[in-house]
Amino acid sequence: MRILAAMSGGVDSAVAAARAVEAGHDVVGVHLALSRAGGTLRTGSRGCCTIEDAMDARRAADRLGIPFYVWDFSERFRDDVIEDFVAEYRAGRTPNPCMRCNEKIKFAALLERALELGFDAVCTGHYATLVDGPEGLELHRASDAAKDQSYVLGVLTADQLAHTYFPLGSTPSKAVVRAEAAARGLSVAQKPDSHDICFIPDGDTKGWLAEKVGTATGEIVDRAGAVVGSHEGAHAFTVGQRRGLSLGVPAPDGKPRFVLEVRPVSNTVVVGPKEALATAQIAGERYSWAGRPQPDGVFDCHVQIRAHAEPVPAVATLADGVLSVRPESPFDGVAPGQTAVLYLGTRVLGQFTIDTTVSAAPVDA
Repeated sequence: MRILAAMSGGVDSAVAAARAVEAGHDVVGVHLALSRAGGTLRTGSRGCCTIEDAMDARRAADRLGIPFYVWDFSERFRDDVIEDFVAEYRAGRTPNPCMRCNEKIKFAALLERALELGFDAVCTGHYATLVDGPEGLELHRASDAAKDQSYVLGVLTADQLAHTYFPLGSTPSKAVVRAEAAARGLSVAQKPDSHDICFIPDGDTKGWLAEKVGTATGEIVDRAGAVVGSHEGAHAFTVGQRRGLSLGVPAPDGKPRFVLEVRPVSNTVVVGPKEALATAQIAGERYSWAGRPQPDGVFDCHVQIRAHAEPVPAVATLADGVLSVRPESPFDGVAPGQTAVLYLGTRVLGQFTIDTTVSAAPVDA
């Protein structure tokens, strides 16, 4: 096959490209320039897609003896990922930019261009597995549960999966990947993993959002609507947050309070006891299937609401264009804007963006 290897500059994508070459494929490496800030450099293990990363990717491609290019996707990344991130926070939701990047950039914009240029598939260093099932190609968890990235790939459709290649899916551990990189003479063998949001490399999400959204004083209220404090921008708060609350009125029972809801229209933050974070149901209209579409009706599954959360047994219902899920035991601190990924065993069924939540605790809790 003709393979376009997406090379981020990290050890995973470098080894994935190496394995594609070793498997006999015709491989070309490409690094995506996602920022036009020319001086962007990595700080510690924060961020990705920096100048340093582009150079690391080039060195890896040279070592593998494959052609290498840098493609400027910064405008598409700004429109589809960064602006979406800001808009979601303005609306009081908590988005996952990595999901949007996989959906809109790596497996949409990049894959579209790859197919136009005659490539058969895009290769990445994600830890996930593709399986030929009885009803077509299926996306499954990786062998190494600690590194499994099937959650952030839950946005991929059947057509996209048909043109992807995940060489690391069956690898037993990240240590094996690093050892292989060292044996192959790749300079990124011990490069640290990237963390946080790539376009906020200093990790100060609150400060970054303040510049984009602005600040405005608002009220912090309890579930009954009584004012218990104030804030300088609702965008700085997420559901489940405890720290950073300026509460002038303590709770009657003296227990700590947590963010339960963010209301951007009124610039209000709602707080309450930890028990009120228990969520009995989630639902959303923006869903997709990683394979055969699920028919309307009720079905059993497991659902995962964060990249490293434990999957929870649940009952899902698809009706009237809305996908809703009731977990066997309540979720803890779910925010609108998060992504829920549905599984059947190790197989990814699909995903949806959470629009609404239903608390498991009574209002007077």
